[in-house]
Amino acid sequence: MVEQSKWVDITQSNPDHSAWYIKRFSDMAAAGDDLAGEARLAHALAPRSGRILDAGCGPGRVGSFLSDLGHDVVGVDVDPELIAAAKEANSTPTWIIGDLALLDLPAKGVNEAFDVIVCAGNVMTFLAPSTRRLVLGGFAKHLKADGRAIVGFGAGRDYDFDDFFADAESSGLRTDIRLSTWDVRPFDESSEFLVAVLSLAQE
Repeated sequence: MVEQSKWVDITQSNPDHSAWYIKRFSDMAAAGDDLAGEARLAHALAPRSGRILDAGCGPGRVGSFLSDLGHDVVGVDVDPELIAAAKEANSTPTWIIGDLALLDLPAKGVNEAFDVIVCAGNVMTFLAPSTRRLVLGGFAKHLKADGRAIVGFGAGRDYDFDDFFADAESSGLRTDIRLSTWDVRPFDESSEFLVAVLSLAQE
């Protein structure tokens, strides 16, 4: 057993939270907001028809876009309500209910490793702190040898960027690129958001 995520804590204390979250992004899409920035970066880093894991996929916003571009997408989220919304939005990807801290996709019949793992939407900050390295280690185990993981989250969410870099290194991942936005603006000490491109550490 692992400590349950902050997201599960939130949804247990507020059963309407998942529905609110789904509607929030549905309303943004209806208003014409650009919701595909994370997916565009993942697409740029992936080979044609690549294998992509949408880690903490929510209602499928990122994974659906990538699937429509021709990628083979697997999405994993701990919230059954969000997974149901993802399946309703796009039935082509493989959507799986699962805790990222216990990520073992071969046990669920998904045996091939991934070219790209994308973890958007502040997912890392909704984890229980005790599971952060477990999650990053799971990413490392599911990447192809030349694969890359892209992780994005904001400052002020109880996860210091330097702590993240240390956790990634301890989990077998190397930080290749540090950005401050999904549209590849440079990262510096004043950045309020981090997008890190990671790869497997070289032995």
